[in-house]
Amino acid sequence: MKPVPARGCLTLRQAVSGHLQRFRGMYASPSQIVIGAGTEYLYSLIVRLLGTRHIICLEDPGYAKVRRIYESNGMTCRYAPLDDGGISMDALRQLHASIAHISPSHHFPIGRVMPIARRYELLGWANETEGRYIIEDDYDSEFRFTGKPVPTLFSIDAGGKVIYMNTFSKTLTPTIRISYMVLPPELVQPFQESLGFLSCTVSNFEQYTLARFINDGYFEKHLNRMRTYYRKKRDLLIHTLKKSALAGKADIIEQCAGLHFLLRFHTSLDDICLKERFQKQGLHLAALSGYYHEPHPDASHTYLINYSSLESKKIPEAIERLCQAVLSES
Repeated sequence: MKPVPARGCLTLRQAVSGHLQRFRGMYASPSQIVIGAGTEYLYSLIVRLLGTRHIICLEDPGYAKVRRIYESNGMTCRYAPLDDGGISMDALRQLHASIAHISPSHHFPIGRVMPIARRYELLGWANETEGRYIIEDDYDSEFRFTGKPVPTLFSIDAGGKVIYMNTFSKTLTPTIRISYMVLPPELVQPFQESLGFLSCTVSNFEQYTLARFINDGYFEKHLNRMRTYYRKKRDLLIHTLKKSALAGKADIIEQCAGLHFLLRFHTSLDDICLKERFQKQGLHLAALSGYYHEPHPDASHTYLINYSSLESKKIPEAIERLCQAVLSES
């Protein structure tokens, strides 16, 4: 019933610290962890902590809401395209940015997993000049279905340049609105001095409940169940697509990670026409082109397939409707 620090209750921060060590190989003390009601709130805290003098570089394509959050807090945003390794290092340097916001474990919306070599390149860039930082959004790293988890930038960062972000919205439910960030050691004291007066935006009751859920092993069991559940659903969906009339007429673009993948159709129809056809079939698909800040010709005819809320029993009907929308002559 007592007030908790701005960073959140110690019990939950200790639980998150232990979970990150076990699952992501990250060693972060509870003092480095900040609990907040959603990543949107935590992004605004980062701006208040680092100041608005910085130019922040965002990935293109990317999640447009991130840009709006930063800009509404007075930050200057610029955009770097992606290459095969992730965010373009040449573009990052040309933009004269001092902060890079990336999602290396499973890029949204492309789905690309950043290779370890590019991660070290980014860390090298951050350490070239004082005052540079990387914001690592690890939003659905828990759902990697094959191979070993790729190390986080935070876990291989020796210079204290990475601010790590994650949320329980994907793994539990968006309704509890609990997210967290992990500050590099050098920013812990500045955070306390400049923002320590704030009240934590997550209720104590939910914080202690989540801490017990993690400490008693239920969260790990839940993750294992959900990983199996989503892998089976993903496999069924991809299998159904490959057996459908779209076989050979659409490319599945995915890297066995995350809760969505891309589907590129072999069609002469433009995205406006496709969207109208999808709507007539009761399908709600987002075009990849809508996530680019600058128009990108390769994004045409490519759509996000977010299967997390799709019931397995409805997959055959959904694919049949998709075939009707894309392949029908009228």
